[in-house]
Order: sequence, then C-alpha cells, then structure tokens
Amino acid sequence: MSLIKKALNFYRDREYFSSILRIALPIAAQNLVMASLNMVNILMIGQLGDAELAAVGLAGQIYFLVHLILFGVASGASMFTAQLWGKGDISNLRRVLGFSLKLGLLGSGIFWALAVFWPEYAMRFYSEDPVVIALGAEYLGIFGWSYPFFAITFAYAFVMRSTKNVRTPMLVTVFALTLGIFLSYGLIFGQFGLPELGMMGAAWGSLVAKVIESLLILVAVYWRRTNPAAATWKDILEFDWAFTSKVMKPVLPVVTNELVWALGITTYYAIYARVGTDAVAAINIVTAIEQMIFVAFFGIGNATAILVGNLIGEGKKEQAYIFAGRSIGLQVFIGLILGLALYASSDMVFGFYKVSDSVIESARAIIIVASSMAWLKGTNMLVIVGVMRAGGDTRFMLILEVAAIWMVGVPIAALAAFVLQFPVHLVYLMIMIEEVFKLGVCLWRFFSRRWIKDLTQSLA
Repeated sequence: MSLIKKALNFYRDREYFSSILRIALPIAAQNLVMASLNMVNILMIGQLGDAELAAVGLAGQIYFLVHLILFGVASGASMFTAQLWGKGDISNLRRVLGFSLKLGLLGSGIFWALAVFWPEYAMRFYSEDPVVIALGAEYLGIFGWSYPFFAITFAYAFVMRSTKNVRTPMLVTVFALTLGIFLSYGLIFGQFGLPELGMMGAAWGSLVAKVIESLLILVAVYWRRTNPAAATWKDILEFDWAFTSKVMKPVLPVVTNELVWALGITTYYAIYARVGTDAVAAINIVTAIEQMIFVAFFGIGNATAILVGNLIGEGKKEQAYIFAGRSIGLQVFIGLILGLALYASSDMVFGFYKVSDSVIESARAIIIVASSMAWLKGTNMLVIVGVMRAGGDTRFMLILEVAAIWMVGVPIAALAAFVLQFPVHLVYLMIMIEEVFKLGVCLWRFFSRRWIKDLTQSLA
C-alpha cells in the first residue's frame, strides 16, 4: 500500500502535467493527422492490389531512411537548441539551426540522387519481384524530389519546438498533409477533374504536399524576424570549424544512431520481403495501423525531450531527472492502454483493404504481437529520444543501438526467417527480443544519472 501511495505522490506535481500536456498535445495531434493520412494513403493504394501495396511500402523504406537521418540531425541539434533556449542564448541557437540545415540538405541530397537516378538498384535491395521493383522505382523517381524540401521543414520545425512553439509546425503539417491526401485521391482515381494516374498519383500528391509544407514553414518563421528560428543567411552559410566540431561531437552519434537503426529496420523489411510479397503487404498494413497509437508516444517523447533539455540548460538537473522519470512511468501506462485499443480496432480497419485473404490472415497474427509489445517499443523510444538524447548521452546510445540491432535483432530475424522458416508473424515476434534487451540497458543507464550533461558549456 505504501508503494502505491509513493507512486501517487510522485505524480502529484501539477507543473509536470501542465508542461507535458501543453507541449505534447499539439505534437501528438500533428502526428495523429500524419498517421491518419498515411493510413488513408495506404488504404487508397490497397485498392489497387497486393503488388502496388508492396511496391509503395518498400519504396517508402528509402523515405524512411531519409526521415530518420533528418530526425537524427534535427533531434541531435535540438539537444543544443532546447538547452540554449533554456539559457536564453538566441545567437548560438540560430547558428546551430544553420548547422542542422546544411547537414540535413547534404544527407537528403544523397538519397535524392539514389531515388531519382538509380531507383531500380534501391528497390532490388528489398525485393526480387520484377513487378514490385518496376512499380517502386517509378514511384521513387517522382517522390524522391521531395527529400530536400523535407530537410528544410525538419530543421526549422525542430528548432521551433525547442523554443516551445509547437502550434505553428502542427498547423502547417496538418494543412499540407490534408492537401496531399486530397491530391493523391484525385490523381489515383481520376477525381475532381484530375488525370487518373494510379499509384503514381500518390507520388505526385505527396511531392506537392512536401513542397508546400516547406514553403509555409519558411513563411511562418520569417514573417516576423523576431522569431527565434529566424536565422540569417550568415547563420546558415557560415562555416566555423571550431563551432561545428563542438556541435558535431554529440550530434554525429545521434545521426549515426538513426542511420544504424534505419538500416536495421530496412533490413527487417528485406527479410520480410523474402518471406513473401504477402508478408510485406501484411507488415505495411499493420505498420499503418500501429502508427495511430504511436502518436501519443511521439507527443510524450518530444515534450519530455524539450522540457528535460530546457531544465538542464537552466541548471536544474535534479528536476530534469524527476521529470524524465515521471514520463517513463506515464509512457508504460499509456502503452498498455493503447495496445489494447490497437488490438480492438484492428478488424474494423482490415475490412477496408481489398487484398488477398492470406495478407489479412498474416496481418491479424502480426497485430496480436504488435499490440502486446506497444508499451515496450514506446518506452524505449521515450528513454532513448526523450531522455538520454535530451541529456546529451549520445555516444552510449549509439553503442546500445548498434549492439541491439546488429548483434541481437537482425541475426534473430534471419535465423527465424531463413533457418527456422517461421511465418512472418513469428519473425516479427522474434525481433521483439531486441526491444527487451534495449529496455534493460536503458533503465540501468537512466538510474545511473550519467546521461545528464550540460551541452551549452561547450559553446560558451
């Protein structure tokens, strides 16, 4: 009874909940719209057939790599910007934004070249099906042009969030994605006077949405030059090696971390694809549904990162530790509730897909595993991105990620698929061993407090 009382007292802090909700709700709402519209996009493509659904899902893995590299750059830079905002150092905050923008454009430019000039080679990594390769390559050749615009959006949006301006990026993203779905629907099925382009209509609709999103975020930032994110051309173009090296030291492990993790996830997809085209289609359906509950995890995780970073920058390390601990417990509780919701709603969503019975059967089996493990994946995401990264403990997290994916996850997935020849849902279950390993190490590191580092001192 005393343990329950202690837990209740631990969560009796109104300041914590008001701070978390004020930041988490707009971010969660933005991600909810993103996840909902992504699921609608998958549903529309799912009307075209198994091959089209698999092709878009596998082509989306290139976008997934770009997304995670940009997330690594932006969230790594936001370690500094959140702490710099807490300290009130706007000048260095804008210089960090300039660094983030340059590095993001460089990374997205590499994948832009791959998608536009060598899309077939990219698709062959994931599939041996010639129909899937041809469809996916054509899709990549169009959507790949959005990658540099996405880099601009990411850099500015993350800095705005670091300064607790979460509403503007949310409104911009919601508007752009809604427009993208409208255009995709019209271009896929030939509605609203638009030409009928099939799955390529989804590529064009998404490309236009990303370009408009980037332009709107720039207008929102520079409409008033007093915006903390309104970096000048000097901030963006300057290259000060001493400053860059100080920022790169903790940021580079974050970018490498995201790249290592992304390559691991895409390797999982390559393994799924070799189990069968039906397996990839089933995974794509489940992933689209699963994203609906992860919006809460993203909201709490990003809010925790901002608050913990701000508190460390203000010199309140003990309060940062307590806030982080509350978020971990909250994430576990919410994860259990949302896992049940995921399972309960899955059959209703499956009914909208016009795919083969074998795909739906596999998806039903996978959703049981996904709903049971939602709390585990959500907690790991919060500890790594929302706590450790906010505290600047990036090198240790990189080592953990490499070990978890490439020494535990990928070998187990390959064993399950190729040696034991398990069906896709059991391969997916075996991969969860990676998450169990990661959580144990993450909690040990959290309680050690070694993750709390004041990064602003290096820029003084």
